[in-house]
Amino acid sequence: MTGGNLATVDLKAQIIGLVKLQELDSQIYALRNEKETKPLEIKAMEESFEAKKQGLLLLEKESLELQKQRKDKELELATNSEAVKKLQSQLYSLKTNKEFQTMLQQIADAKADGSLIEEKILISFEDSDKIKARIDQENLKLKADEKVFLEQKKNVELRIKEIDDQLNQLQAQRKQITPGIDQKMLAEYERILSSRDGLAIVTVVDNSCGGCHMLVPPQVINLIKMYEHIVTCEVCNRIFYIAE
Repeated sequence: MTGGNLATVDLKAQIIGLVKLQELDSQIYALRNEKETKPLEIKAMEESFEAKKQGLLLLEKESLELQKQRKDKELELATNSEAVKKLQSQLYSLKTNKEFQTMLQQIADAKADGSLIEEKILISFEDSDKIKARIDQENLKLKADEKVFLEQKKNVELRIKEIDDQLNQLQAQRKQITPGIDQKMLAEYERILSSRDGLAIVTVVDNSCGGCHMLVPPQVINLIKMYEHIVTCEVCNRIFYIAE
């Protein structure tokens, strides 16, 4: 719980230096954490926008498939019309009334098939018109979505730049403080900083550790106030100080 005696070092001044350093490091830690999330934000935006584009592509694919099916039906109708003409041309070469009646039935059946094909072609046109309207609507929506997406992405990229600028400023301030701190104390502080989520030195609040909230006995608080030794938390190992 207590470090070695630093008789040659003004411990109170050193602790004040570490507290100032911690203020900067807390900001640095928070900014770095925020920066780490930004590429994930951009990726999520890109994936969301890509999914919307895929939805439009599926509609366009469906439209093309309908056109293909309609062309197939139109070819089928043309074949049917040729078949009807061929049957009709054979009518007057028939010799018996029975053959004539049979041929008439075949022509009627073929024409009925043709009517069904024509109906399917008409339905296909209606379906194509509906899909085209949806495609036009989705295109307009996608343009609006793209504008929002690009604006959001730009804002995130600007924020990353802001974070980098802030980090550079904080690092510059940090370099002004570290030369005044004893190297052994600085090394110990930075070891705790890296292992304790960017928080190495904490004050005692309501007789509790400001880091892990464990109870700090009165005798330990007295030791902290004496500034004879570095005093650390028995649970989280963070360095203690008393805010004055």
